[in-house]
Amino acid sequence: MNNPLPEIPIIAIDGPSASGKGTVAQLVAQELGYYYLDSGALYRLLALAAVGRGVPFDDEEGLARLAEGLTIRFEGGEVWLDGEQVGDAIRTEECGNGASRIAAYPRVRAALLDLQRAFLQAPGLVADGRDMGSVVFPGAMLKIFLTASAEVRADRRYKQLMGKGMHANIKQILHDIRQRDERDSARSVAPLQKCADASLLDTSSMTIVEAVDEVLAWFQQVCVR
Repeated sequence: MNNPLPEIPIIAIDGPSASGKGTVAQLVAQELGYYYLDSGALYRLLALAAVGRGVPFDDEEGLARLAEGLTIRFEGGEVWLDGEQVGDAIRTEECGNGASRIAAYPRVRAALLDLQRAFLQAPGLVADGRDMGSVVFPGAMLKIFLTASAEVRADRRYKQLMGKGMHANIKQILHDIRQRDERDSARSVAPLQKCADASLLDTSSMTIVEAVDEVLAWFQQVCVR
């Protein structure tokens, strides 16, 4: 499969839940002046829409139809679904687990593929998710698999939720993260995995600034090849 617009630089950052890839990707995009795609937000938005419209998470066809009709907008760091700001609503653990469940359906992934690729615009794109480098943008000039230990990720998620004033239980979060890792890695379609041509970045003992600097350094190396 070829990159749809190979002349536009793409940095694809994949990794498990709560690894910090979203924050790193967003900061890298800001530093480079590139567009940013949070692909996980699309699945969370679909999960939220499904709950709101009474579409069961086991109805693959109904979810795919719903995905095709979503009106989504990312603006000023905020997320909008059908004209309503839903940034906090899609960051709950319930929404995240729902997103992981529906992401296993081939029809749902196919329905969202064109929507994800539509984010590819000049001067460039930084995309984060589970299959950015393997499926959505296989021709990306830089592919990174960003991860951290399950314990570190659980602690980060706990602090993130508490910081937003949301109820959080770190033991439950760790349990959910491990279950989601297993589900995401075991699914038959676009499973979570490191591409052979992706660079591994373990952020367990790194700050966000250090991780961003590492990605930017790798990007500069690729640019001068």
